[in-house]
Amino acid sequence: MEDLLLKCDVHNDKILEFFCQDHSQLCCTACVLLNHRQCTNMTLICESVKKMSLDMKHLSINLHSILGEINKFKSSQETSIQFVEASYNEKMQEIREQRKKLNAALDELENATLKELDEIRTTLQTSLKKDMANCNRLKDELKQLSEAVNVLCEKSKKEIEFIASRKSLDKIQESKTYLKENPVKLQSSIIYKANIDIERFLSQHESLGRIVDGMQSLTLKINPEQLLTVKRNSRYIVKMSSDTSQIFSIYGICCLPSGQVIVTDVKNKNVKLLDKHNNVCSHCECDYPSGICQITSSEVAVAVHSGVQFISVSNGKLVTGRKVQFPHAAYGIAFHQGALYVTSGTALYLYTLTGSLVKKLYEDTHGDLTVWQCAVSPSGDKIYVTNQDQHKLITLATDGTLISTFTDPELKDPRGIHVTPAGHVLVVGFDSHTVMQVDGEGRKKLGTLAKQKDGLQSPLSVCCNTNTHQIIVGQCNNNTICVMELQ
Repeated sequence: MEDLLLKCDVHNDKILEFFCQDHSQLCCTACVLLNHRQCTNMTLICESVKKMSLDMKHLSINLHSILGEINKFKSSQETSIQFVEASYNEKMQEIREQRKKLNAALDELENATLKELDEIRTTLQTSLKKDMANCNRLKDELKQLSEAVNVLCEKSKKEIEFIASRKSLDKIQESKTYLKENPVKLQSSIIYKANIDIERFLSQHESLGRIVDGMQSLTLKINPEQLLTVKRNSRYIVKMSSDTSQIFSIYGICCLPSGQVIVTDVKNKNVKLLDKHNNVCSHCECDYPSGICQITSSEVAVAVHSGVQFISVSNGKLVTGRKVQFPHAAYGIAFHQGALYVTSGTALYLYTLTGSLVKKLYEDTHGDLTVWQCAVSPSGDKIYVTNQDQHKLITLATDGTLISTFTDPELKDPRGIHVTPAGHVLVVGFDSHTVMQVDGEGRKKLGTLAKQKDGLQSPLSVCCNTNTHQIIVGQCNNNTICVMELQ
């Protein structure tokens, strides 16, 4: 260990002997000769230590602390590497699926064109063969009459000659009429005029699509403390013919990096996938689905009754995966760097993705719904929790320590909570019919983005779709979600 400490980091074959106070740097003889000849405060290490007081215990604590931070950062980067690899494989599959769709579309165009070609050929061939048949018939009949007339030229049978004459004249007239109605045409052929617009369109593009850094595309390029501005509100129907309840309670919303939106409809016990027009394009049944969060670029975790159901999006369809059970209820759920945060109504728990309990982070037993939904800041240093019973938004540290408590007259019965990738904190008030933005510390209101007069009706959940620059609000109403377009 002494050899390791005494060796110069720059000149490995030299021993540290000097300390340059001008640069606060340990030096060997080579360091002094090459880099510190102009320094005036150069002393031997053995002399320097006599004037210094060293607190090795404090130094050990600092080393341990920074080592923990380095390990945390390393773990984060390892998780990111795995996430990038998973995202790469998913995008590779999407590109191949897109190519299959293009191939299928081109195959359909080719088949339609070949079918048209076959029909043209059949039409031409049928007409030509009909002409051939008529020509053969007339030719045979004229030939027979010609042979008969030649024989009658040598014999004198007036009655038969008369009959032969009339038949010949009639057949000659029929042949002339046929030839007049069917003049000799140029050689029949088929002409193909290619649709050059297709080739021109493809040649104008350099690739099948754009490849971008997901984190860059997800982040809104504005200050997280700046109030978001809504320019218009729209409502979209999320009803299916198979829905049994006429009241829709959208407890959770999740927007994937692809732009796909997934909502949980607790009343109809369904998780629904919405297309780019916010129409339901796929669904799967779940046992009272509540909160939802993104795990990977194509997988989500849904809080269901007393557990978590993992669901993936594959080829535009929802596919249920494994399920994890808990010894308590599960209402809210959030995910950050391998950690799963789950609320039970009165407590916040930290789990691994395999369902192993790490610890109970926070608990409030002064009501039945004091820990409802939760969200994690982009850096992972804060956890936001909604308290329905006491009309509060609570901000916690990662160890569960209370950082702040927020209340506001326009935030009654807070339900859904969401943090955008840029750090904007959004919370909805069920009884106040509001969507509110608060600061990252969870201490003050930045503004109310929407109210009941804007069309909100008992909001339950909120999520920001950064692909479309929209805020989507799940409601407790007849059959709609509210979509707010941002400036």
